[in-house]
Amino acid sequence: MNSPRFLIEGFQRFRERHFAEDSVQFQNLVQFGQTPKALVVACCDSRVDPALVLDCAPGDLFVVRNVANLVPPAENQGHYHGTSAALEFGVKDLAVRHIIVLGHAQCGGIHALLEGSVDKEESFIAEWMGIADAAREQVEREHANASSEVRHRACEQQAILVSLDNLRTFSWVRERVEQGKLTLHGWYFDIERGELLGYDATTGKFEPLQP
Repeated sequence: MNSPRFLIEGFQRFRERHFAEDSVQFQNLVQFGQTPKALVVACCDSRVDPALVLDCAPGDLFVVRNVANLVPPAENQGHYHGTSAALEFGVKDLAVRHIIVLGHAQCGGIHALLEGSVDKEESFIAEWMGIADAAREQVEREHANASSEVRHRACEQQAILVSLDNLRTFSWVRERVEQGKLTLHGWYFDIERGELLGYDATTGKFEPLQP
C-alpha cells in the first residue's frame, strides 16, 4: 500500500499527543460526545484550516468546508445537500451558539467566478459558484474600473454577506437568531497580511477583530 508517508508520520505524532496515558481530551470527547459552541463554514483551500487559523483543539469547532465557503439558500430541489445537511445537524442537533462564515484572501473559487475561468459545460464548480452571482454583479457595478486585487477582495467579502443572507433562509436558523440563541458572523482571513476581519453591520465594513 503506497500511502503518503508524511501523513502517516503526522498521525503518529497526533496519536502520541492526544492518546497518551495522561491525556483525557479524547476520552472526554468519546464519553461525553461533541459539544462545539461554534460552527464554521470555511473554504476547501488547503492554506485555510479553521482549527489552525483559530488555534482550536479537537471538539471546539464544527466545521463545514466547501469551495469558496458558500452557504446555498434553503431549497428542496436536487438530490444532495451536503452543506445544508451539515448546517442542520450543527444547529438542530448540536445547538451551536455561533455560525461563522470564514472567507479568505486569494480564494480560487472567487477568482473563477470573477474571471469566468471555469468552463460552464458540465462543471460542478461553475454551478456551485453561481450561489455568489449577486456578489459578482455588485462588484462589477461598484468596482468596474478597480484593479484586479481590489475587485477580488471586494467579491470575497461580498460573497460572505451573500452566505449570511442565505443562512437566514433556513427557518431553524432564522428562528434561533430571533430567539437570541444563535448569532451569525462574517469573518475574513487576510492570508497576505495575517489579519482576521469581521463584518460590522453598523459600519457596513470588515473591521479588524480584537481579542
